[in-house]
Amino acid sequence: MRIAVLQYPIAWGDIRTNVSHAVERIAALAGKADVALLPEMFSTGFCVDKPELAEPVDGYTITTLQQAADTYDIAIAGTFICREAYMLYNRGFLLSPHAAPQFNDKRHLYAHGGEDKFFTPGNERIIFTYRGVKMLMLICYDLRFPIWARNVSGHDYDIILVCANWPEVRINYWDALVAARAVENQCYIVAANPVGDDGLGLHYNGHSVAYDSRLKDQLGFADDEEGTRIASLSLEALRHFRDVLPLWKDADRKLVKKI
Repeated sequence: MRIAVLQYPIAWGDIRTNVSHAVERIAALAGKADVALLPEMFSTGFCVDKPELAEPVDGYTITTLQQAADTYDIAIAGTFICREAYMLYNRGFLLSPHAAPQFNDKRHLYAHGGEDKFFTPGNERIIFTYRGVKMLMLICYDLRFPIWARNVSGHDYDIILVCANWPEVRINYWDALVAARAVENQCYIVAANPVGDDGLGLHYNGHSVAYDSRLKDQLGFADDEEGTRIASLSLEALRHFRDVLPLWKDADRKLVKKI
């Protein structure tokens, strides 16, 4: 499975510009990658006070990206501001070529940034599937909550996809948490984070990564580097690693409430 990570600046609140930039980068990946991974809220930036930016699942953003997926034969993953009835969601998506879209709403909303007052949290953990590979999407703040990501049977999923808007001021936490989720779940993890400045005075310095089962980064982005890099992940190697060292068999199946 070849997963391309797109690390680049997001134009604040400008859907048309951001979608156009994403499609240009995706077009360049035709024949080179199986999945293109975008940062969280790639089409707007982390805007939590602009309900006018919300779109339905059949709106401009998803429709345009689905056309790109079909044209360039590549699956596309990311999140956008979704409007459904009277509710808003930070909605993750996996758009596969010539297939029905798969969606997953962000579960943990970042109250410190006002996200809990803007969005409705997701209530179901969805496992995406593409070309026989099972993938769990964590959306930024979800990364902090290991129970939500727990790979209970050791085979619930093979890859964690992380779409984030994680600022430089807290990047040390990002570095630690991305690695921890890969180790404890015996899986690959591929995480996309932007670079540049947003409309709130925060700076983003990337640190997008793709860890293999031995915690080796397959991308090697430098701080603040803009660009696209591709990680080649071997599912056979991962399954062999799990068979040789089946740590998942010793995992707790439920929370320990009393000792």
